[in-house]
Amino acid sequence: MPQVKIIAKNFMDMVASLPAMKLDKLYDNAFICEAILRSLPPLAKKYVLQMLYIDVPVSAKSMQEWVLADGYSKHNVAIDRLIQLRLFTEAVDRKKETTYRLNPTFQINLQKHIIHGGVLPREPMPSNITVRLPSLEDLDAYAAEQWECFLLHLISSSTQGEKTTNFSSSLMKIFQRGLLSQRDKEPPKLTESGFQFLLMDTNAQLWYIIREYITNSEERGLDSADLISFMLELSFHVTGEAYNMNTLTDSQRNVIKDLADLGLVKLQQGRKESWFIPTKLATNLSISLSDTSSRKLGFVVVETNFRVYAYSTSKLHCEILRLFSRVEYQLPNLIVAAITKENLYNAFENGIMAEQIISFLQQNAHPRVAERVPSVPENVTDQIRLWESDMNRVEITPAHFYDEFPTREVFDAACDFAREYGGLLWEDSKTMRLVVKAEILMHMRDFLRREKQ
Repeated sequence: MPQVKIIAKNFMDMVASLPAMKLDKLYDNAFICEAILRSLPPLAKKYVLQMLYIDVPVSAKSMQEWVLADGYSKHNVAIDRLIQLRLFTEAVDRKKETTYRLNPTFQINLQKHIIHGGVLPREPMPSNITVRLPSLEDLDAYAAEQWECFLLHLISSSTQGEKTTNFSSSLMKIFQRGLLSQRDKEPPKLTESGFQFLLMDTNAQLWYIIREYITNSEERGLDSADLISFMLELSFHVTGEAYNMNTLTDSQRNVIKDLADLGLVKLQQGRKESWFIPTKLATNLSISLSDTSSRKLGFVVVETNFRVYAYSTSKLHCEILRLFSRVEYQLPNLIVAAITKENLYNAFENGIMAEQIISFLQQNAHPRVAERVPSVPENVTDQIRLWESDMNRVEITPAHFYDEFPTREVFDAACDFAREYGGLLWEDSKTMRLVVKAEILMHMRDFLRREKQ
């Protein structure tokens, strides 16, 4: 089974992939410079601040003296990260020694920002205009509800072929490109990446969607650097405060509507003005993926008899459990399921791997079992791995069998021909029998026809 992995990169990975010209444009924004700085590993931050007021290149040997001998591995990681983000420019001097220098655009703007501070393009709206803003608890609940709606739409599109909500074309393209596939006049189907996506941690899912949204921005007439800049600016806004929609450009308004579908912001309309309210999902955008992976209370209890009890009222949780188990019945606050060989085989065929299922059960373990070691019974995890290895033990390849060759020369030539095309599966020189892949059947027929002539 091919192992398809979804890598959820954070903003800094996307920043590192930008061309040099766009990066310099990005570093013209002082808030972006601060966002970049606070996203760096601790040692990389130290190097940036130490070199912030040094206007000459610093040799690699000198920088190695800044750390102890046992810190060289972290030192190398920090240097690599700074070079990836083009914060450091690497050069070789006349003595053939490697030197590093801080990106001048980044250096100047970060100096100004540290000394003078900065003002965001928009300020919170006064409370006398925005009456009854949602509480932080309400915003968290709204963000979770929007995200669940988003995932349910993904599942329902593949199982029923119908739309449960009206998501924008921008978000639908993300579905179609990586998570769903569709043939002519057939309902969409989840891809292997789509099935794996549903078992990922919520923050990892969000980063994947944001990454794809930015990656495909050029098709929508948006500059990727401008989009990254706008989203990073959002991370400096205050969670729960209201910001006037009139301060946004037309393209930013469209982006804000997409972000509202994902639960990053909440839109509200007053008598005369309209505004958006950032949730924690938006204000954490410039923080690394590992820092934002806050642990939520789990809901799953797995027993040694392969029964699964999910203490949840969420329809999404029920649908996710259906991906690899048989849901037997559902009460208002309890889902009872069973992990069976048949359901796991279906999951494996859809591209879900045993380790992903085990990881999902462990990460969502109910508090009463989460502290146990292991939180999921070993006989269950071992059996899931065994069933996956059993399924992978035999690989079915469409093939064709040939025998009764007229001469040894024809048989040897046929073997060489099949081997050259990468289609030879088996040969028996004693009985002159041959098995080749079905994909080279037409080529094989033409070859044998020519040999007979």
